[in-house]
Amino acid sequence: MTTSLETILRASPVMPVIALDHLDQALPLAEALLAGGIVTLEITLRTPVALEAIRQIHQAFPHAHVGAGTVTTPEALRQVAEAGAAFAVSPGLTRPLLEAAAGSGLPLLPGVMTPTEVMAAMDAGFRFLKLFPAEPAGGIPMLKAMAGPFRELAFCPTGGITPATAAAYLAQPNVICVGGSWLTPKALLAANDWKAITDLARQASALTGSAAPR
Repeated sequence: MTTSLETILRASPVMPVIALDHLDQALPLAEALLAGGIVTLEITLRTPVALEAIRQIHQAFPHAHVGAGTVTTPEALRQVAEAGAAFAVSPGLTRPLLEAAAGSGLPLLPGVMTPTEVMAAMDAGFRFLKLFPAEPAGGIPMLKAMAGPFRELAFCPTGGITPATAAAYLAQPNVICVGGSWLTPKALLAANDWKAITDLARQASALTGSAAPR
């Protein structure tokens, strides 16, 4: 049974945006994040091992919500669905991708940056959107401005968010979670320092905020 996008996004206040270069790190990384209380993971399709990493994590940790990021084409959506992804994240929304998502049944979190893009996504039936890139798009002031005309929507801001700013984002009534790459820094991955990543995950999972669309 497909898990709803709202349930997936609510499961963790921070969704780690993960770019894996080495497949043998997929399972220990997922285990480290889960040990810290982070159960929603976004594996970006920016590396050659991403699809297999999604497949392995899905099989090893069926209770986790492992999704695919940087999904930009119908073919990529088909591939991540076959790999066992629970959801897909896109930096934007095109008509072909929209039609493919409607046909696949795989929950899609599309990226938006402007009010016009938000309205187009609303017309397509989306209630949960990724504000991307969040900081260049205006950050918290932009989210506050969006809250007036788009009261029924909730956002997952991603792009430029740090541990120092995450709590302020989560405090916004139209933010359901945030995305960030700081939970899996390249230095810790290179060192296979899973304990340090668990510590970062534990700190992130303790953040609060997350509100429902009104």
